Amino acid sequence: MTQAPDELTSLREGRHGDPHSLLGAHEQGKTLLVRAYRPDAIGMRYLPDVGAPVVMSARKDTVDVFEVETSGPRGPYRLEVTYPENERFVLRDAYGYSPTLSASDLHFFAEGTQENMSRHFGARLMTHEGQAGVAFSVWAPNAEGVSVVGEFNGWDGRLAPMRRIGFSGVWEIFVPELSAGVLYKYEIRTNGTRFLKTDPVAAYMQVPPATASVVFQTQHVFGDQRWMAAREQGDPLRKPLSVYEMHLASWKRDPENPDRFLSYRELAPLLADYLDRTAFTHIELMPVMEHPFSGSWGYQVTGYYAPTSRFGSPDDFRWFVDFLHQRGFGVIVDWVPAHFPKDAFALARFDGTALYEHLDPKRGEHPEWGTYVFNFGRNEVRSFLLGSAMVWLDDFHIDGLRVDAVASMLYLDYSRKEGEWIPNVFGGHEDLDAVSFLKVLNQRVFAKHPGAIMMAEESTAWPGVSRPTYTGGLGFGMKWNMGWMHDTLDYFEKDPVHRRYHHNKLTFAMVYAYSENFVLPLSHDEVVYGKHSLVEKMSGDRWQKMANLRALFSFMWAHPGKKLLFMGGEFAQWREWNHDRSLDWHLLDEPDHRGMLQLVGDLNRLYRATPALFEADTDPVGMQWIDANNADDNVVVFARRALAHDGVPGETVVCAFNLSPVPRHDYRIGMPQAGHYDELLNTDAEVYGGSNVGNYFGVNATNDPMHGQPASAAVSLPPLGGTYFRLKKS
Repeated sequence: MTQAPDELTSLREGRHGDPHSLLGAHEQGKTLLVRAYRPDAIGMRYLPDVGAPVVMSARKDTVDVFEVETSGPRGPYRLEVTYPENERFVLRDAYGYSPTLSASDLHFFAEGTQENMSRHFGARLMTHEGQAGVAFSVWAPNAEGVSVVGEFNGWDGRLAPMRRIGFSGVWEIFVPELSAGVLYKYEIRTNGTRFLKTDPVAAYMQVPPATASVVFQTQHVFGDQRWMAAREQGDPLRKPLSVYEMHLASWKRDPENPDRFLSYRELAPLLADYLDRTAFTHIELMPVMEHPFSGSWGYQVTGYYAPTSRFGSPDDFRWFVDFLHQRGFGVIVDWVPAHFPKDAFALARFDGTALYEHLDPKRGEHPEWGTYVFNFGRNEVRSFLLGSAMVWLDDFHIDGLRVDAVASMLYLDYSRKEGEWIPNVFGGHEDLDAVSFLKVLNQRVFAKHPGAIMMAEESTAWPGVSRPTYTGGLGFGMKWNMGWMHDTLDYFEKDPVHRRYHHNKLTFAMVYAYSENFVLPLSHDEVVYGKHSLVEKMSGDRWQKMANLRALFSFMWAHPGKKLLFMGGEFAQWREWNHDRSLDWHLLDEPDHRGMLQLVGDLNRLYRATPALFEADTDPVGMQWIDANNADDNVVVFARRALAHDGVPGETVVCAFNLSPVPRHDYRIGMPQAGHYDELLNTDAEVYGGSNVGNYFGVNATNDPMHGQPASAAVSLPPLGGTYFRLKKS
């Protein structure tokens, strides 16, 4: 088995697409030819597991290729490599093993439907042909050559060149005797240049600013079986969903060292205790996928399969999720398929070409964010993104994904001027590839995880975002109601004397409330960049700001739609959120801030215990206006109703809001039936920081019709307050 000089030259230059055809052990009739490429070595020996060692000789035409012809049978072997100064290494030869990828693995990847990417790509610890080691696989179709480099070979790209598998564009090698914890990257050669890239499918990465990938094997055994079984049987639209949005790096830090992040394992018990206190059902984590720049808040992802190592290992994150599940709380994560950063070590121009992104900046770049746009029409990119979404649900037991910046995916002209975008094949501005991908993504997720939450952050009027794909929708389970958020905040920012002119800001959302399955968000985007914190947005002096925020929360929790509140808002933090600082926990030493926190906890507890407030969020039967038009008094009243069960009508809760600073006594409102109504909640209660104007012993509704209702009651509406009433059960 002789090799032409040009093949050896290609090998030395890192351009050989199939180094396994040259290197390793090859049967030649009754003999075995063993060949190895080891630059800088001065000697080698072939050490078969069965049989005597044999000295290998350097070829006459080269000094770095060693070979020997032996009569022994083909079997497991090692190589002993000698370097100058008699430095010796004994290692298993990576070129003695067949590929680890099957034809079906490559087929599904090329088809765009490979949802198990982490099982077949990246660095996978395995036993292959009887030998423990690590299989490396990476997609780089336009590379002239790819090598895996790391601590195990001195980061020398000459020592572990990979083979290209057919026409798939996938490069692969099995390196025996490697174990977890090894650092690695891929050295890619294209157009005569070499550069290093982190693994796109890495399960673990170094703590930034370091960028190497890390071989990882999970050891965590989940104990959340009861949670997972219950989730699979549930319908999130019919359950209470109150989400605490948070940024792990700035929620709470080490009080003794404010620059030190708390770890996943330190955070979980603290967070679970806090969630017990505040009674949220879920948390939503701003991106915990690995990212190099903390100032991006995680939204410029470089590790789509790896939890950030800032807080610990992937198993530490699994423990975090597991712990919260066992304490009764769900975990949603932000996921960012809309764009990725241009950092040279990551996905950008991965094999020297526009691989994951479009080449033309009119399609391939986000001018607003300075990032690249995924090429959603490329099947392999679809497999990569689909596999990323699935790994969080499958391997980390995440309860759902909040998909970021969906609007930017849907429109080719998003944030672009005329002439800066390319129309689709029909001349329109819709990104048909992205639309197709989102539909497939949601179909796959719900088919495998029927109780999961797929939530779209989508800020336009695109129809059917949260409607099934078989009806023409995008297939998400829920959509953020950005219109409600902007209108409601705009209203509460107004001085009450002017609110009569903006009353429709409170009521307009019901015009389209059932067009989607909505989440009502008060998110991180509303408390940064000079927008002020929630409490600072409110009009009036300190007392009025606090009262307005309490009223806003009560309005939000009563309004149809699931709930989402960004951290710090629950105790009325005054300053804007800063990703480099812990929340201002010292504010809880002050009574009005403690009162705000107690109100949010009481709202959540009441919400979770009251089907009328959550069960029919997406059904018109669940909400009825009682008094929607009293702009002069700044008053709105509506009823929330639960669904009927077994022919029994659901309960009704009447929610009344006085958004002026004037208390209104003996104020008559319509009621759904006569009887005694308990006051379930009053945001003006002294314990919350209010003035104690209320209906302490409840109210009696008589058979005097009003506001289209068969009964009515005289109530006390507190200033800048919200009150809930429920008919007392006999």
